[in-house]
Order: sequence, then structure tokens, then C-alpha cells
Amino acid sequence: MISVVVLISGRGLNMLAIARAANDSALPVRIAAVISNRADAAGLAAANDLGIPTVVIAPARFPDRAAYDVALAEAVRSHSPDLVVLAGFMRILGVPFVREFAGRLLNIHPSLLPAYRGLHTHQRVLEAGDRIHGCSVHFVTEELDGGPLIAQARLTVQPDDTPETLSARVQRLEHRIYPMVIGWFAADRLQWTDEAIRLDGRPLTEPFIMEAQT
Repeated sequence: MISVVVLISGRGLNMLAIARAANDSALPVRIAAVISNRADAAGLAAANDLGIPTVVIAPARFPDRAAYDVALAEAVRSHSPDLVVLAGFMRILGVPFVREFAGRLLNIHPSLLPAYRGLHTHQRVLEAGDRIHGCSVHFVTEELDGGPLIAQARLTVQPDDTPETLSARVQRLEHRIYPMVIGWFAADRLQWTDEAIRLDGRPLTEPFIMEAQT
């Protein structure tokens, strides 16, 4: 069983999906702490209800981004995590933080990267008329939403989809694929070393694809 720290900024729905899988013994992880940059993040109360320790590190308490990142790294480090999971953490991480946790820092993004990095992905997909959409799990690097891809889940955009319905459908995929990838890491099936991702000992040259109709 590995120790995980989860970073959130909002509802923490992916955090809850991970916690549910862990509680059901489907995922060999222990969430050591949930850390947020927002005191009003709804996911904090949800974590507390599950008995998971929570920490708030508000940016307003620090003079600049560098000082904030130092405090965040100290908070994460204090829990000695094997893995750090970004689950809707709406803040760009600084280079020293990313380098410290490189190879054990995961993120999930609501698009089929490298398309639609950044925000408002569902609206942008609809405006572009794309027929396929989904989410991506990747290792975090210094490049925003640009780290090596591990897995993607894809669905077909429906003619009547709105940003809200598309978001809900993609989130259901996120709640399946993120615990799956974390499980690979926990079982030592997934590593990122020497600039190469390996899954079950073989180089992962293309992301694993989960096809879904939701």
C-alpha cells in the first residue's frame, strides 16, 4: 500500500473517487492528506467526513509565488507521500516543486491532450465542433498540461451536448481512469525513469486508451 497526498481546489470529486476505491479495497493506497489552496473548497469537508486529514495553504498568506510553493512543498513532504495527485488543483506549480516530486506527481486534465490545454476545455471542444473528447492522465512537468501522457479516456460528443453535460460525462470517465492509473503506480507497474514511461516493464510510446460511451 502506498501513501498519497491529494491537492484540490474545489469539490474534490476525483479525490472522492480515489478514496472510494481505496475504501472498497479496489485501490491499494492510503490518502495521507488532502491539501487545498482554498479554505472554501467543498472537497475539504468531504475529506474530513472520511477521516482524511486536511490542510489549507492559502496564497494570500505568502508574499509571492515562490514562498507559497515552498510552504506547499513542506506540507506535502511532511506526509512522506509515495505519490502526489493533482485533482482539480487550480494553481500552477513552480519549478522547484515539480522537480522535487518528479516521477511521482500525477495530474488529470479534461481534454485529450495535447489538445485544449488550460481552462474551459468543454466549451472549446464544442466551439471547434470536435466529435471526440475525453480526459488525460499524465505525469507533471514544468510545462503546463504538457507532461508525458499515461492514459486517456474518450467519448463521442453528442449533438445536444452543452459544456455542462459534456463536463459531467467526462467527469464520469475521470473517476474511472484516474484510480486505474494510480493503481498501476501503486502496484509498481508504472514508472517514469530516464525520460521514458514504462508500463509493465515496456516503454509506453502511446497513452493507454479507454473507450467509453457515457
